[in-house]
Amino acid sequence: MKNIFATLALFVFCFAVNAQEVVFKEATYQVKGSKILKDGADVTKTLSIEDQQQIKDAFSVKKAELDKAKAAEKAELEKVKAKGKAVKKEEKAKKDQEKALKKAQKEQKKAEKALKAKEKAKSNFEKAGKKHKDAISKYEKLKNKGKLSPVDEKKSLENIEKLKEKLDKAKGKL
Repeated sequence: MKNIFATLALFVFCFAVNAQEVVFKEATYQVKGSKILKDGADVTKTLSIEDQQQIKDAFSVKKAELDKAKAAEKAELEKVKAKGKAVKKEEKAKKDQEKALKKAQKEQKKAEKALKAKEKAKSNFEKAGKKHKDAISKYEKLKNKGKLSPVDEKKSLENIEKLKEKLDKAKGKL
């Protein structure tokens, strides 16, 4: 893109340098202000008024062409700049869209992870509750039959207490 600008600027410069020269009656004249030069020498007074006017008219036509070319190049430059801006804007929008997509995916993974953890906590709570209930029912069943020795009773009560603590811990996580 920078090469395009450099080329256009060089073209305009070269065209502007040549625009001061006018070919009239097979001779090349240069117009600088109100003076007409031929090979660097002022020939304004040696030319007739008609010739001076024709050279100045030719210079005016050439200058108008130069102005027209400059305007066209300026319009082309503006087009190139606008196209470059549009491309940059499009790239930025694409990056922003990708960023938003990544953020949404990250949030979805986070939500899935939280859901999985919640389900696991619920499962652990249910298991702990079942074990606690089973231990109590087993203890009461053996106690009612009279098959518990004082040592076994103590072990059963300790086991029930541990299971109760696990149940409370699982309930806290839930």
